[in-house]
Amino acid sequence: MYGGHYPPLAFGATSRPPPLRFEDRAGRTIDLRAYGDGPADDEFEALVECYLTFAPRHRSLGLPPADEERIRVWQDTILAGHCVVAWHGDRAVGQAVLVPDGDGDHEFAIFVHQDYHGAGIGTQLTHAVLALGRARGVDRVWLLVEGSNRDAVQLYREVGFLLTDRRGPELEMTLVMEPAAALAGP
Repeated sequence: MYGGHYPPLAFGATSRPPPLRFEDRAGRTIDLRAYGDGPADDEFEALVECYLTFAPRHRSLGLPPADEERIRVWQDTILAGHCVVAWHGDRAVGQAVLVPDGDGDHEFAIFVHQDYHGAGIGTQLTHAVLALGRARGVDRVWLLVEGSNRDAVQLYREVGFLLTDRRGPELEMTLVMEPAAALAGP
């Protein structure tokens, strides 16, 4: 399994920041856009709506919050970083963020609405937000994931995250970003 930096060698040529459009495994056209460049008149409200309909069993590590007021406060916090939103038409169906942690690093988080699970959207969102972060000068990214979430752990390893710590049932994983200029070559 590859590990060390982003993008992994196999993805270097194809990993690019949004805007991106693809067909998911269910045949739906999904647009990935940096927050602020989406198709909805009010992207913030579209994200709030997405999380208001999140099924409780799909929440992890207490996120996303369950009530509207806490969702709004949480969005204000995570939107201070780099954000990519997955859109199906003008419906927000997923979000990936790199949030500054105050120590110069960025925390990665991703959420895909349960109606869109298993269609490859999470993988595309992960690559898009990491490519966006790399293009904007993000150097190091970390995340927390429940160790029992095998699909997520597998994806993070494939992208290049390395296990750096175990905190009970949670795993901390980190990734060093390869500067975009280094990939361009001479």
